[in-house]
Amino acid sequence: MRRLAAALCNIFGVIILLAVIGVSLLLTVPKFFGYEMYNVVSGSMEPEIPVGSLIVVGAVQPENISEGEIIAFESGESVVTHRVVQNKKLEGEFITKGDANEKEDINPVPYQGLIGRVEKYVPYMGQYMLIFTTNVGKVYMLCFAACGAMLNILAGRMRSRANDNEDDILSPV
Repeated sequence: MRRLAAALCNIFGVIILLAVIGVSLLLTVPKFFGYEMYNVVSGSMEPEIPVGSLIVVGAVQPENISEGEIIAFESGESVVTHRVVQNKKLEGEFITKGDANEKEDINPVPYQGLIGRVEKYVPYMGQYMLIFTTNVGKVYMLCFAACGAMLNILAGRMRSRANDNEDDILSPV
């Protein structure tokens, strides 16, 4: 019975640790390759990109952006993701429009405001990213990892006691 409990503790501990490592890697590895990630908070690009999606944005030269591509750009204090309607290379600006909007954006986007091209998006993952990138989320991840490590330690001790009891039973008196 102790061996089964030890095995279950070990399995759950490993699963928890792998989950923490997996989420951490998903949130950090793209940055090493020059990508930025953002959470979509408005419905201006629906149905193509739903609210709560995680978008992965890669740096690109403004001149290399084509009509129809989706870009991320700075607009005041926020980051906006819209489709390029026209790339005015002579003026150094983009005309953009959200897919859900009827009209083009009022203000053109200057090349200096471009963050990059949206390379990928994953529906609903932006909400999870938002949770794990806050201070409270980081504390939860740390506690979760500690629980996984403790389960593995507990499994090791249970196995050790099971082996000790087995040695007591087999040793001559």
